[in-house]
Amino acid sequence: MFLLGVLFMILGVGASIALHEIGHLTPAKKFGVKVTQYMVGFGPTIWSKRKGETEYGVKAIPLGGYIRMIGMFPPRPEDEVLPDGTIRVRASSTGRFSQLVDEARNAAHEEVSPADQHRVFYDLPTHKKLIIMFGGPFMNLVIAGVLLTIVACGIGLPTEKAAKIYTVQQCQDAAVKTCAPAERAPASVAGLKDDDELVSIGGRRITGGTEAINTIRAHAGKPVEIVVLRDGRQQAITVTPVARTMDKIDADGAPVLDWKGQRERAEVGVIGASIGAAKIVDERRPLTAAPGIVWDTLAKTASIFVKIPQKMVGVFYAAFGSGERDVNGPVSVVGVGRIAGEVADIQQITLMDKFAMLLMMLAALNMALFVFNLVPLLPLDGGHIATAIWEAIKRPVLRARGVKGRIYADAAKGMPVAYGVSLVLIVMFVLLAYADIVNPVKLGN
Repeated sequence: MFLLGVLFMILGVGASIALHEIGHLTPAKKFGVKVTQYMVGFGPTIWSKRKGETEYGVKAIPLGGYIRMIGMFPPRPEDEVLPDGTIRVRASSTGRFSQLVDEARNAAHEEVSPADQHRVFYDLPTHKKLIIMFGGPFMNLVIAGVLLTIVACGIGLPTEKAAKIYTVQQCQDAAVKTCAPAERAPASVAGLKDDDELVSIGGRRITGGTEAINTIRAHAGKPVEIVVLRDGRQQAITVTPVARTMDKIDADGAPVLDWKGQRERAEVGVIGASIGAAKIVDERRPLTAAPGIVWDTLAKTASIFVKIPQKMVGVFYAAFGSGERDVNGPVSVVGVGRIAGEVADIQQITLMDKFAMLLMMLAALNMALFVFNLVPLLPLDGGHIATAIWEAIKRPVLRARGVKGRIYADAAKGMPVAYGVSLVLIVMFVLLAYADIVNPVKLGN
C-alpha cells in the first residue's frame, strides 16, 4: 500500500506538470507561435517523438516541464537585421551580466528562421502573451478545483459534529492521583464528568474538539460557562481555567512553530480534562459550496507562500539542528511521495478515505503550483506575465513621447534575475529533499 500511494502521487504529479504545459501549448499554437518542444521534466531525455514541428518528450528529472516557443526575446534597435530577416545581436557590453543577456538573446534569435519571422512570441499582442503565460498556472487551478469538488461534493469532507470530555483528571498535575483541594483540576472541582458532550463554551456553540480546546485556552483565570449534554439533558457548569504556559496550537490543532522550527509557547487556560471530537463523519457539501472551498484553499496556500523565507529557515533548523518540521510548511517531491505512501498505508481508515486524502494532497499540490508560478520573477510564468503587463504600460507612454517603431518590454534583461532565481530554487529543493529524508513531516504531528 505504501508503494501504491507513492506511485499514485508520482503519476498525479506527472499528470499535473503535463497539463500545466498543455495550458501553455494550446493557446500558443492557437495564436500561431511556433513551438519546437513540449517536455515534461528536465535533464536528459528519456523518450521523445516529433509530431509536426513540435518534439514531445519526457525527461529524467520530474521537477517541472516546459514548452519552447521561438522568439521569446525581442530585438533591440542596435541589433542588425540581415537581408533574410534574421537578427544578429550586437554585444552591448563586456560585463558578465551583459554577456549572459546577449548569449540568451542570440540563442533565442538563432531559433527563428526567415520563414518563421511572423511566428515569434515577442510580436504577439499583450493579451495573447498573457493568455499563453497564464494558461499553465490556470490549468493547475482548474485541476485543484476539480479535485476539491470531487472530494468535498462527491466523497465528503471529514467533519467534526460534536466534542466531548473523554477523561477528567482529579489533580492539576495529571501524574498525581490524589492531591489537596487547592491542587484539584478545575474540571473536577466544577463537576464535569467523563463522556460529557460539550454543547457550548462561553456562549459559543461547539462542534469540534480543537475548537473547544482553543475556546477554553482563551479564558485563562476567567470563569466561563460550559453547557454539557449529560444523560440526555443539558447542564450549565461554570469553570475557571487555570493559567499554564503551554505550546501554541492553530485552528487545526497543529503546533505553531517559530522561525527556528521551535514550538511557540503562550499562557493559556486549562481545566484538566482530555477533550476531543465526539463524532467525525464524511459530509458531502453542495456544489454551491465548491467555489468557497476552492477560495479558502487558495487563500491558505497564498498565506503559506508569503511566509516561505521564514519557513525555509525552519526547514534548515529541522534538517541540521533540533527544529521541528512544520506540518503546514513546504516539502519536496520526496516528502510528498513519502506522505502519500504513509496515507495509503494507514490501517485504521477505509480505502475511500485514503483515496480522498490522496486527492486532497494532489489538489493542494496543484494549488501550490498555481500560486508559485504566479510569483512575478523570471523564469517563472509570473515573471513573463509581469513583463507583458509592463509592455502594455510602457507602449502608450513612449508613443505619447513620439517614439516610433515597435516597442517591447525586453525580457532578456531579466535573465540575470532568472539565473539567480533558478539557483535559489535549486538550493531550496536540495534543502527540502534532505530535510524530508533526515527529519520528514510525519502524519499526526
